[in-house]
Amino acid sequence: MLRGVSCLAAGLLKASYSYTLLSRSVTLSVSPEIGLADEKLRITVQDLTPKQQVTLRAVVVDDQDCLFDSCAHYEADSNGTVDLHRDPSVGGDYTGVLPMGLLWSLSPSIIEKPFRRLEKKSVHESPMVMEILVHKGHMDPKAIPGHLVTKKEIKRLFCAPGVRRIRLREGAVRGSLFLPPGEGSFPGVIDMFGDDGGLVEYRSSLLASRGFAALALPYFSFEDLPPAMTEFHLEYFEEASKFLSQHPKVKGPGVGVIGTGKGADLALSMMTFLPRVVATVSISGCCANTAAKLTYKDVTIPPLAYDLGRVRVSERAVFDVFDALDDPLDPANSQCLIPIEKADGQFMFVVGENDQNWKSSVYAHIAIDRLKRNGKSNYTLLTYPGTGHRIDPPSSPFCMVAIDRVLGVPILGGGEMKTHCQAQEDSWQKIQDFFHLHLR
Repeated sequence: MLRGVSCLAAGLLKASYSYTLLSRSVTLSVSPEIGLADEKLRITVQDLTPKQQVTLRAVVVDDQDCLFDSCAHYEADSNGTVDLHRDPSVGGDYTGVLPMGLLWSLSPSIIEKPFRRLEKKSVHESPMVMEILVHKGHMDPKAIPGHLVTKKEIKRLFCAPGVRRIRLREGAVRGSLFLPPGEGSFPGVIDMFGDDGGLVEYRSSLLASRGFAALALPYFSFEDLPPAMTEFHLEYFEEASKFLSQHPKVKGPGVGVIGTGKGADLALSMMTFLPRVVATVSISGCCANTAAKLTYKDVTIPPLAYDLGRVRVSERAVFDVFDALDDPLDPANSQCLIPIEKADGQFMFVVGENDQNWKSSVYAHIAIDRLKRNGKSNYTLLTYPGTGHRIDPPSSPFCMVAIDRVLGVPILGGGEMKTHCQAQEDSWQKIQDFFHLHLR
């Protein structure tokens, strides 16, 4: 239930949809009906007539009351069954055999403003409530749906039962610490995102659900932290790493860091200068410091500059910032590079080869070349063709274009739905394996 009504009811009231329930004999099975948000679903429809055409839909209302939906066209087999693990979608928002396609293709409804990203904000208070629906015939994805055959509500959890969430005001450190159930101790991981700012918890809560003590660490635009990215002091991040490594539920002595976008180059800097950080995952990051200067004790790393004159704007007013960042290999920018060769811990670089937000694949290879030139082999590279910028945990919907919260404009992220979402599934397990290996 969502604010006293089901997720579907909230969406239907908002959209003024009208359904007609044609049959109660058709069986829709979704497994698990209650499960973690990174789990795969098994969806089958039985007791249809042979070769019957149906449209399957997913509907969810996010924490800001925005309606997201998706649809796909299927045809029952000779026994009247549709199995999404076996049968291809022949139309709708995707085609082909994609068992998780209904979740991967979720996007703002036609009645909503475009380019919003489906993200769970209140990860600990409530699950994400979603409904899977079966409609008669093949309907246009943008048409008002009708002729409802059957439906089922499911719940996607971002915190496993027993996971504890502790809001932090520990010295200067702000954020949320998620602890797995049990006595522990657990490998500790600091989790950071990009230049949208604020507190982002959904990856940390899922990491805790998988056995990590995970600290969701904001670094601007949250509580009494700086409102904008004007300057970064690595002492703040050092305090966070010290707090986590000394927590009684954390194995220690070393901790890991995972970062996306701007959070990724901060993660590289933490690995380089902070001895408590021994394993780092950089997702779609840069090999140089970006956005604002970084200071630590007597060290200052200037930011790699942006040239707004290189930003392109499409006819749909989508901003392409791919070429806006200066070349980190230009000798004039040598002071902006993060000296990762000084680090003794282990790096993992996760990049999409179709990242249109910036050249993360190029930046990863620059970083790796720097390690190699200094006799280092302490790195793993995961590179994914057809994959865009924001590589999230599995089942996160694909979002080629998303509104930037700071700039307030839609930014092109790149990628293609199938390959991008497959990369999310593959990298998620490998990231966990990486941390388990190096945070013993």
